[in-house]
Amino acid sequence: MSVVPVITIDGPSGSGKGAVASRLADELGFALLDSGALYRVLGIAALRAGVDVGDEQGVANLAAAMDVKFASDEPGKVILNGEDVSLAIRTDQGSDLASRVAAMAAAREALLARQQRFRQLPGLVADGRDMGTVVFPDAELKIYLTASLEERAQRRYKQLIDKGISAILPDLLRDLKVRDERDSQRAISPLRPAEDAVVLDTTTMSLDAVVQEVLTMAHDRFGESTEGQQGEPQP
Repeated sequence: MSVVPVITIDGPSGSGKGAVASRLADELGFALLDSGALYRVLGIAALRAGVDVGDEQGVANLAAAMDVKFASDEPGKVILNGEDVSLAIRTDQGSDLASRVAAMAAAREALLARQQRFRQLPGLVADGRDMGTVVFPDAELKIYLTASLEERAQRRYKQLIDKGISAILPDLLRDLKVRDERDSQRAISPLRPAEDAVVLDTTTMSLDAVVQEVLTMAHDRFGESTEGQQGEPQP
């Protein structure tokens, strides 16, 4: 096992990976990497900077230069160039832009080292689409979460409504289907489980049940190093 243990949580949008990863990091005292937020921020940054999302080199240059901060005192808060973009990146537009820039090899390369720097003691929980296959291929525990398209659309709808963002369920269902196809069929880092990942279908599972199952696997895999772990996750 490496010096810094890593748990990767991959899967499509709405599979619950963000909520699961956040809970795991909190329970274990590990750092948390929300890689999807980085791609969402990059998409919004391109939009606001007037960079065409079809301009791969322009987007890559932006990825290397943008100033992004994750607020440690407020989970989910993201600051881009001094501005709180937490809500903007969670809109449907933010999701679509993230999926588009994530298909660019140059943009992914520009963000790779930034993501890998999150690996720090006492450990890391990394949430995304290629955490176990590309970013942390040597992770000791790899989880791939999935769920039915309908269930994921329902979850996404509730998430948006709870945040005060308007949403139309049939549109979300269509958009998720399109994004699934784009993410799984892209030439660079396609969405798929790592060969050594544990695949969990969360369609009928509660968040607590999924978290407990992964925690049990983590304790079995890492032993006492994950028992009663203390410390603040550092972005």
